Amino acid sequence: MSDKTNSVDHPGIVELNVGGVFYTTTLSTLQKDPGCLLGKMFSDATRKNLLRDAKGKYFIDRDGVLFRYVLDYLRNLTLVLPENFHERERLKQEAEHFELTELVKNLNINQPKHAAPISGSTHVMLNPNLPGPASGRTPGVIIVGYRGTFAFGRDGLADVKFRKLSRIIICGRVSLCREVFEDTLNESRDPDRGGTDRYTVRFFLKHTFIEQAMDMLMDKDFYLVGSCGSGTNSCGEIKPGLDIEEAKWQHYNEFVFARK
Repeated sequence: MSDKTNSVDHPGIVELNVGGVFYTTTLSTLQKDPGCLLGKMFSDATRKNLLRDAKGKYFIDRDGVLFRYVLDYLRNLTLVLPENFHERERLKQEAEHFELTELVKNLNINQPKHAAPISGSTHVMLNPNLPGPASGRTPGVIIVGYRGTFAFGRDGLADVKFRKLSRIIICGRVSLCREVFEDTLNESRDPDRGGTDRYTVRFFLKHTFIEQAMDMLMDKDFYLVGSCGSGTNSCGEIKPGLDIEEAKWQHYNEFVFARK
């Protein structure tokens, strides 16, 4: 295999595949802290023995999304995280794996203080005219949508108790979505698109349990204020590879949750 990462034309540029996420950086950045794991991996003595993917990129089997903060730290030797960053413990785990002791110390020192929980706010509120709980949390709206159908068994009979969901879509302010859904939120389709006060319609969940999503919203004092749904797609266009009977039962639902 040819050495694409350290070619004659660009000997100082390194291409990485970290858990399926691609990065391009310099060899000097990876060697900035010789005592950390990356410094040892990309030393002149050991670099040639590292694992590569099919395109010749160095492969590291770690969290590809969080690696951006590890790389930024090596570039600047300072820790700068987005507002309302909710994966501090996971980033700390990555820092410990890469033996970045100063980054671990910064994550411990700059641990945000959480407000004390407010008692008496565990009831479910379904009436939008009722006042919200005095939790001091940011108000806002989150829309949960899903496209589903029903499974079919022998003789083309539908099992209406077996609901099939392809994906649960989350729309709203980024900071609120992260607060509610935490590590179940899949942000892979919406990376690096601005600050946390922006809005997005590109998030989806890592699971397909609509009840779990609603439980998480209730835990954060959101309540249902509206919903809508389509009828079954009995005469719609059927995509290639999709079961004809299941396609006839396709439907889409949206639920609007709000917090005052």
